[in-house]
Amino acid sequence: MSSFIIEGGLKLKGEIEPQGAKNEALQILCAVLLSEEEIIINNVPDIVDINILIDLLNDLGVKIVKLSDSSYSFTADKINLDYLTSDEFKVKGTKIRGSIMIVGPLLARFGKGFIPRPGGDKIGRRRLDTHFIGFQKLGADFEYDSKEQFYRVTTKGLKGTYMLLDEASVTGTANIVMTAVMAKGTTTIYNAACEPYLQQLCKMLNSMGADIKGIGSNLLVIEGVSKLGGCQHTILPDMIEIGSFIGLAAMTQSEITIKNVKYNELGIIPRVFQKLGIKMELRGDDLFIPSQESYEIESFIDGSILTISDSPWPGFTPDLLSIILVVATQAKGSVLIHQKMFESRLFFTDKLIDMGAQIILCDPHRATVIGLNRTSPLKATRMTSPDIRAGVSLLIAALSAPGTSTIDNINQIDRGYQNIDKRLIALGANIKRVN
Repeated sequence: MSSFIIEGGLKLKGEIEPQGAKNEALQILCAVLLSEEEIIINNVPDIVDINILIDLLNDLGVKIVKLSDSSYSFTADKINLDYLTSDEFKVKGTKIRGSIMIVGPLLARFGKGFIPRPGGDKIGRRRLDTHFIGFQKLGADFEYDSKEQFYRVTTKGLKGTYMLLDEASVTGTANIVMTAVMAKGTTTIYNAACEPYLQQLCKMLNSMGADIKGIGSNLLVIEGVSKLGGCQHTILPDMIEIGSFIGLAAMTQSEITIKNVKYNELGIIPRVFQKLGIKMELRGDDLFIPSQESYEIESFIDGSILTISDSPWPGFTPDLLSIILVVATQAKGSVLIHQKMFESRLFFTDKLIDMGAQIILCDPHRATVIGLNRTSPLKATRMTSPDIRAGVSLLIAALSAPGTSTIDNINQIDRGYQNIDKRLIALGANIKRVN
C-alpha cells in the first residue's frame, strides 16, 4: 500500500491542465464494443480505473493500439464471448464500477451480456436496478445469481419502447442508450441523465451512425439501426479535477491557472465556488484563480445560512461536495452541505475534525461547516483515503496544513487522478510517494 507524505502550508503557483474526464472515458470505452470498425479515442486519462477497463477490453478480444500518451485505437471485430463466463472475468469485472457499462453494448451487438457485481467507491448504496429494468423493457431476459453475485442478460431480439427511468442515473442512461441504438424501432427515454459526458457519448454514437435526438435534454428519442461504424472522439477535460484545482488554490492561497477547461461544459460549478467567495477569471478557455488571503461565504437573500446540495445535471455534481466541504473549513462564514445521493460520502469529516475543522455532522447526508477564516489553520496529521473524492479532499486539506501529514491508501486517489503528485509538485507542492 502506498502513501503520500506532505509538507503543507506552502503557496503554489503555475499552470495545470486537467486530465481527460474519467466518467466520460468509462462510457466511451465501453461503446467501442458496439462496432467492428476502428474507433480512435483521444484525451484518455492514465488512471487506475481506466487502465483496468482497457485491460478488460483487451481480454475480451478488442485489438488495442496505443497511439500516444493519451490516444488509443480500438477495433472490436473479434470478441471472445466465452471470456464472459471465465473465472478471470468474474474477478477482474468486480474491480471497477464502470464495468457494468459493457453489458449494454454486448447485449445490443451479440444478444447477451454478463457481469459480476461491480466494485467502486464505498460511498453507500449504488443500485443497478435502472440498468436491468431498462434492458428488460427493450426485450432482454434478466437473471441474477445471488450465490456467485453474477448478472446475466440475454435476448432473442431487442425492440424499441417507451420508458420512464425511476432515477436519472448517468451510467444507467448510458447503458440503456448503448443498447437502444441497435434495437428495432423507436426507443423513448424520459428522465434520462443529461450530463455533458452523456451528451458526449450520444454525439459519438451519432458519428458512428446512430440516430439519437434530444441530446442535452432529459428526453431522448432513438431510432434503432442495424450496424454502427467507426469514428474518432476526443474526451472532455475532467470537471471534477477542475473543481478540485479551484478548491486547492483557495485553500493554499495559491495563484493557479487551469488550462483548457471547456468552460461552457462546466455548468454551475464555477458559480458554486464563487458562492464560497472564491474569485476566478476566465482568460480565453483558461480559468485563472488568484491568491486570496480570505474568502467569505454568501448568505441567502433573507440572511439564512447558505446550503449547497447535489442533484442531477444541470444541478451540482455530488463528486465535488467533498471538495466544497474542505474549502469551507477555512472560509469566513458557515454553510450547510447536503449530500443527497450517497449516505456514506460525508463520513470522512471525522478526519477533518481531527485536523481542527469545525464541522457538525448532522446525519449521514448533512454537515454544517463553520468556517475558521484562517484564524486557526488545519493541523497536520495522519489519515487514510476512503474513496477517490474524499482522498483528494484530504490531500487538499494536508497541503493547506503547516507541518507533515501522511495519507495512506492513496491507490484510491490514483483511481481517479492522473499523476497527481507529480503535477502538484510542478506547482511547488512538497509531496513524496512512499510504499
